[in-house]
Amino acid sequence: MTNSSSTRVQEFIGDPLSEEPIVDRGKLEAVFNDIQADMRYDHELNGCLNCGICTATCPAAHYYDFSPREIVQLLWTENLEGIHDAMQEKIWSCAQCYTCAARCPFGNSPGGLVMIMRETAIKHGMESAKSVLRPFSRVMLKLISTGNQLAPDMITADHFPDWGPNISKVDAPLDLLRKAIPMPTLNTTKTAWEVNLKTSVELFTIWEETGVLDQLETIDENLFDVIEDFMEEKREDLEDWEEEQDDDDDE
Repeated sequence: MTNSSSTRVQEFIGDPLSEEPIVDRGKLEAVFNDIQADMRYDHELNGCLNCGICTATCPAAHYYDFSPREIVQLLWTENLEGIHDAMQEKIWSCAQCYTCAARCPFGNSPGGLVMIMRETAIKHGMESAKSVLRPFSRVMLKLISTGNQLAPDMITADHFPDWGPNISKVDAPLDLLRKAIPMPTLNTTKTAWEVNLKTSVELFTIWEETGVLDQLETIDENLFDVIEDFMEEKREDLEDWEEEQDDDDDE
């Protein structure tokens, strides 16, 4: 290849050692185009010296099969297969601490690029995104139904394995322990705390307008339907309450 026709872009080459079926090139291009089209992309990727400073200072790289440098190189060379492969597992190891962005001499932000890739994985309904976000479906439902993200009875070893071995400590008899604590504000094992009806509707509307619900429908259609039905009832309740207030004011 001559200098005049050289390119940093890696062509589609396949992996002769992999037993995984080859992903259709059209799908690979669609995924990359969505990543590249994000308005943050050009701010987060400026070039790469392949110096490895980002990986050397990355906490996640010390414990997982993850390298910020690899993410940057895959995107910089437009390695479509490599990008798709990284989105199946590796991008979910990033802790989003942005130490990489603070260290990169080129001003890249691998953590920011990972965030774009995660959002794209959700948009395309990748199984990796569904698997990672599945444990948080109850949290989301709890948030929209009561306004509280997490009640003690929701914290179990099965649902939060990434919290480490100490998560097993919450398997204690919470109901009994709560009764022994003479503070009524801590008796939230079952009900958590209720929030204002208007606040719940406003929260749902924010999710609706910002596209969060569209992403949820891609990842968990059943949960999406439950939350939509739940909020339809809340909106009707709010309308009824507002009408009652108007009637009281008229009197």
